[in-house]
Amino acid sequence: MSGVTLTSGDDAAASGVLIAAALQLKARGEPLWPESSLTPQRLARHYPTNGWRVAWRGGTPLACLCLLDTDPLFWPDDAPGEALYLHKLAVHPAAQGQGLSALLLREAVWETGERDRPWLRLDTATALPKLRALYETFGFQDVGQRTVKGFDVTLYQFPA
Repeated sequence: MSGVTLTSGDDAAASGVLIAAALQLKARGEPLWPESSLTPQRLARHYPTNGWRVAWRGGTPLACLCLLDTDPLFWPDDAPGEALYLHKLAVHPAAQGQGLSALLLREAVWETGERDRPWLRLDTATALPKLRALYETFGFQDVGQRTVKGFDVTLYQFPA
């Protein structure tokens, strides 16, 4: 994608993208994350700074995701080293429709393989069919559902 660069570790930029995306979803009646949970301080409680990947054009952050080495909350039975776990994929509303989700997903699959993990795994809200369709269109396989802290999620994986 022309003019787009990727960086690691910028949780402040990721926070800005996530809050903008969350506000847009809320305005459309499709709330996903409370904005108060997306500040850099709150994100740092659950996501290591080095896990963030941010797509930029010039000095503007466009999209983000976080990769984790383990995910015991959603994937408690996984053996160490079995997968990388994707969380908080978001595209800023001003940059949607430009293929940035697919770009970041391809990057995450590549990194998963580079780190000798056989799977890229994620969970997403079962009640959000558009979001599930994004992952299914990319090629993620639905491998089950579970309820975590009162939220119904669908589990997906993609071979690296």
